[in-house]
Parts: sequence; structure tokens; C-alpha cells
Amino acid sequence: MRAARLITMVLLLQSRPTMTGAELARRLEVSERTVARDVLALSEAGVPIYADRGRTGGYRLVGGYRTRLTGLGRTEAEALFLSGVPSALREMGLADAASAARLKVSAALLPELRDAAAGAAQRFHLDAPAWFREAEPPELLPAVADAVWDDRRLTARYRRGNTGTEAERDLEPYGLVLKAGVWYLAARVADGGEAGTDTGPDGAAADRRDFRVYRVDRFTAVASGEERFRRAEGFELPAFWEERAVEFARSILREQVVLSLTPAGARRLPHVTDRLAAQEALAAAGDADGQGRITVTLPVESSDVAYTQLLGLGPEAEVLAPAALRERFARAARELAERYGPYGPV
Repeated sequence: MRAARLITMVLLLQSRPTMTGAELARRLEVSERTVARDVLALSEAGVPIYADRGRTGGYRLVGGYRTRLTGLGRTEAEALFLSGVPSALREMGLADAASAARLKVSAALLPELRDAAAGAAQRFHLDAPAWFREAEPPELLPAVADAVWDDRRLTARYRRGNTGTEAERDLEPYGLVLKAGVWYLAARVADGGEAGTDTGPDGAAADRRDFRVYRVDRFTAVASGEERFRRAEGFELPAFWEERAVEFARSILREQVVLSLTPAGARRLPHVTDRLAAQEALAAAGDADGQGRITVTLPVESSDVAYTQLLGLGPEAEVLAPAALRERFARAARELAERYGPYGPV
């Protein structure tokens, strides 16, 4: 523990011209007294640390001293590529590794480039979780992430979303995806019991249809041993996720609604319902009528979902079919007219 702290102190001082005892104490999460003892220990070990006294003083390395202890470990290197997603790092238990990696990279840079990392962090930040929801990382996420990093087979129990029953699968965990604050695991079923044709452990090219997506927060138990799998050649997580996301979006659009839209309603439609479905519906629409309205056939998840979404268009949209949904909008319009109409006799 102390040895790691001493190395970190040297790297900090190597990346900055001077640091005060208070700054070092804050970065190392120790007291200033501990910082002073550590500086003494490093000095006795031959590291040329010099202490400047006074209000503008602090600790610094003398004579351009540079340590060779800047090599990145595998975990640190992998975590460095995720350093723009701090919430994801914390939830997977990699925040410390990413911090160490950034520090080592900073220490290895030329003095005139050491502000590059801070400059980027000041200008760009990725906030992955969705709005208006408490961030509750799945309890089993770190264990799943460990298996993903090490290509270790995973035995998992999970709740089925449609029935609530539990099932158990032996999985080959290929990758994790954080979408709108929800973690998903892309995995291939090791025994082929659910995922179609199994390509075996030889790493042969795999059809993406052999893979499944699981919500990590539905796992109730996970366990991994030392058995590793060989990743299928050609599997690319971003391409797989993009394909599955499109398939999922289309699969839930099981009903259709016929709408008459004003030009303003047509412009706003992609913002209140599924964007791709709205764009395709608008592209397939015929010519506008004499009032500039167009008629579109829009795929929707359900009448209830369509009602909630299309209310946002107000008078810019008229539901023509199905009849039950049209009557629901008509009823809502009557209630709104009564509520917002003039008070008393006209």
C-alpha cells in the first residue's frame, strides 16, 4: 500500500513542476503529516525531492529527475480507453485503474504537453445515464465485467422479462454496453441451448445471430471459474449492438396508426415517437392536400404508447385510424375544451 503511494507521489511530482503538501495529501487521500514522512522516505531512498518553504513553496523533483516506473499495466491501459465515461468506470470498479493510467501517461509526456489531458477534460464530457433516474449500478456488474475482461465463461441466473421466471445459462461474455443508464451484456450461450448453432471453442467466425443480449440488472447470480473461451473472429461489439438495437426498435412496433399531419406536425413527429419509424413513414407519405396536410401510416408499439406520444403534437396531428384511438383523442379533446373553455355563459 505504501509502496504504491510513494510511486504515485513521484509520478505526481514528475507531472507537475511543484505541488504543495495540501495538494499531495488531497490527491493521495492522506494527511499532510503522512506526505512529509513519505517525502523523507523517498529522499532517503535516493529520489531527489526538494521542499521549498514559504507561502509559494511546495515539493518538487530536482534536476529533471524522471522515474522509469511509467509502464501501463493491462488493466490500466484498458481502463484508459474508458476514461471519458467516469460513471461507467466507477460501476465496473475501474476508477482507480483509470486514474493510475492517466497519471502515468501524464508523467510520460513532455512538459509542454502535460496540460493536454486537463484541457480535454475541461471541454468534453460524456454523461451516459439517462435523465431523471437514480443511478443504481447492478450489484453483479463488477463480476460480469471481470469475466468480460478475462474472456472467462460465466454461469448466470437471470429473470426472464416477460414471465419473471428464472433460467440458468453458461455464457461466453463478449462485451458490455451502457445504453441510457442501463447495462447490457452481449454473450453467446456456451452450450448452444438458446443461441442457435454453436461454433465451438476454436474461435471460428460466428454468425451474430448466435449471440444474445441480457440486461445485467436481471442477473440474480453469476459465477465464473478459470475456464476461458476463444473469441470468435470478426465479432465487433459496436456493429453487433447497432444491428440489435435496430432489430429491437422494429420488433416492438407491432401496431399501426394512420395520421393526418400539418407541416408543423410532420416536422415534429420524429421528436415524439420512434425516429426511424417516423422518418420512414414520412418518406412514404403521398402528396399534401390543399391545406398542406399529409397522411402517414406510422408503426407504433401499442395504442397506449401512441396516445401518450402523439398527445405532444396537439392540433398538428389528427388520428384517422384505428377508430378506438381516434375516439380516445376525441374524448380528450372534449375534456380539454370543457376545462379550458370560457367560464360562464357565452
